[in-house]
Amino acid sequence: MGCCHYESVAEGCDSAFTVDASRITFGRGCLSEVGARARALGMRRVALFSDERVARLPLFQKVHASLKASGLDVVLYTGVRVEPTDASFQDAARFASEARPDGYVSLGGGSVIDTCKAANLYATHPADFLAYVNAPVGEGRAVPGPLRPHIACPTTSGTGSEVTGITIFDLLSLHAKTGIASPLLRPSEALIDPDCTDTLPGEVTAASGLDVLSHALESYTARPYVRRPVGPGPRPMSQGANPWSDLGCREALRLMGVYLERAVKDAGDREAREQMMWASTLAGIAFGNAGVHAPHGMAYAVAGGVRDFRPSGYPQDEPLVPHGMAVIVNAPAVFRYTAESSPERHLEAAGWLGADVRGASASDAGEVLAGRLLHIMRAVGMPNGLGEIGYTEADLGALTKGTLPQQRLLQNAPREMTGPVLTELFRQALRYG
Repeated sequence: MGCCHYESVAEGCDSAFTVDASRITFGRGCLSEVGARARALGMRRVALFSDERVARLPLFQKVHASLKASGLDVVLYTGVRVEPTDASFQDAARFASEARPDGYVSLGGGSVIDTCKAANLYATHPADFLAYVNAPVGEGRAVPGPLRPHIACPTTSGTGSEVTGITIFDLLSLHAKTGIASPLLRPSEALIDPDCTDTLPGEVTAASGLDVLSHALESYTARPYVRRPVGPGPRPMSQGANPWSDLGCREALRLMGVYLERAVKDAGDREAREQMMWASTLAGIAFGNAGVHAPHGMAYAVAGGVRDFRPSGYPQDEPLVPHGMAVIVNAPAVFRYTAESSPERHLEAAGWLGADVRGASASDAGEVLAGRLLHIMRAVGMPNGLGEIGYTEADLGALTKGTLPQQRLLQNAPREMTGPVLTELFRQALRYG
């Protein structure tokens, strides 16, 4: 179970990996430290980012009061959109450019943290919006220098955005998600307080928790770092599975197997909610140093093309597929396909998630892991495939087209993800038996 399973380095491929991480404070009540942390980072005028729902909660007042008690000038931005778009990112960037803070605090889920990252980037290093966006959608221009300090305070146990250099949004003109990736986007610090998740609806806990599971599973099964061709410039964050990322993936998957269903079904289970938050942190650090692959790449097209689906537990004013849901509905089909690349890793992951892998052979790996994923999905109330969120056979071409630009993710997969392969995977994901 502890073996790294890395083959020898191929000619022209990398022989080393890079580890980056934010400073992390984890534990109940640590949000009260935000004012002191901000002052220690040299902040004097702070932009506090959140969304309208979080801004009405006592924890928002707790953070605001801590900043004010530390003598900081605080300007508020609470207009973050759930599942942000290029338009909402640009609105936040305009606010930051006009407010001219010398530091940022984000309080919310991944949408809030990602929006704050983008606002910080464009206010610090102004450019055309697509300049920094991942190629081939945007220019993929390197972030030219450090950003203002940013303290991220997650309120969900899911995205891991507080410890990654990635920010994701919906590009409205393409009806698909894409993003910006740079180590310089990674928040300076993260204050991870499990108290924030105690009141989360079960549906949100389920979707965000399955995002955690997918981060860990995709990073653990990603193309190994020794298969990444050496290229000019620094290593990408999607450098592939490596010994450092494996550590976080293993423990995150184990915790998911033990606590996910408990955390979804009983909001009063504080132990389960806390362990989910810790798993999210571990998986975030892992995929921030290895990268995810096909399920996430496919999810961006799924979320971007939604028509009428409105999940319970989320705002009902417009159609929405929560990110973790958009990822997990593709996962069983993907891991059936990728299992032949590293059957031992797929079986190990299934075991950590609670599957009985005794007597399973390499040829069983895909079915065993897919079966375990489907068991977990059903246990926490996820749709049984893309068909239950409104997609049909007629959408397969559009879903494939929306996924192909996600080359940063697709190239990190352990098997080739061509257009025909993706179309077949989407077909399999329409409904599971």
